[in-house]
Amino acid sequence: MGKFVITKRVNGEFQFNLKAGNGQTILASEGYATKAACENGIESVRKNAQEDGRFDRKESSNGKFYFNLKASNGQIIGNSEMYESLASMENGIESVKKNAADAVVEDQTA
Repeated sequence: MGKFVITKRVNGEFQFNLKAGNGQTILASEGYATKAACENGIESVRKNAQEDGRFDRKESSNGKFYFNLKASNGQIIGNSEMYESLASMENGIESVKKNAADAVVEDQTA
């Protein structure tokens, strides 16, 4: 079962990572000024991860693949790691879809 892990950056911003059941990070957020905004970002991932059209598939200049998850307003909510193959990236997207909906939240800032 997946989980969202909320942490605090050295600059004081909050961020979350969505981790798969094996502990691997499958989606990382931007930095948020408040914990409440970070929690709203998590809810946005839960909602938007169920729509395939929200995943923006990309290829980097070094030939690796990654994706961004976007909200309905086009804002990026989270991004993936770099993948060696297109198939691996698609597996990452499926993992986000599968894990986001019912992932527990682990707040490491409390």
